[in-house]
Amino acid sequence: MQELVERLRLEGVEGDLRTFPDSEPIPALQAIIQAPPDLIVLERLFAATPRGAALINRIKTDPALGTCEVRVLSHSGDYARVVVAPTQPAAALAGSGHAHGGSEAATAPNMDWHGTRRGQRYHVRPGIEIQFDGNPATIIDLSGYGAQVVSPTVLRPNQKVRISLPSEEFVMRFRGTIVWAQFELTRIPQYRAGVEFTDADARALDLFCMKNKQ
Repeated sequence: MQELVERLRLEGVEGDLRTFPDSEPIPALQAIIQAPPDLIVLERLFAATPRGAALINRIKTDPALGTCEVRVLSHSGDYARVVVAPTQPAAALAGSGHAHGGSEAATAPNMDWHGTRRGQRYHVRPGIEIQFDGNPATIIDLSGYGAQVVSPTVLRPNQKVRISLPSEEFVMRFRGTIVWAQFELTRIPQYRAGVEFTDADARALDLFCMKNKQ
């Protein structure tokens, strides 16, 4: 970490340089959100991990962090690249540089921001579960065509899944495709994802929604 700080000093970065080890991503994220810095630096090895990729994705998609530049550097000094360029001048933060050792995605939009929604979605009661290939996930919202879920198991875009959804009368079984997925760092790391159903009974799902909507 100290090597990165010294390198930034040599490159002319001045001001308060705050550092966080990779083992403290949550405090680093809180610091970034509370006071968006001009510059966020990730060590190359950390940037290549799922947590590093999640941080970069968060900054790209969060308008509140549009003034931040993200660079990836190596400790040895033989690698450097800008992965996120600021979209507007950071006038309020001029002259302050911040180096963060790691951070993570925290929240995802409630809406299906990939534009895959075809039917009305209903927020369901907390604790309603669905299974993907036998692994449980919690439903956030649901329609006859798809759902948004939170899962402790890894979910990837374009992943084909076998789906089971227990109802009062029987277990609905059908197939689906993970349309989008985003890693989130919470107390327990999880994946938030949108799934599109391919051969589900839309009418049965609509009835399930009406019985379990929030």
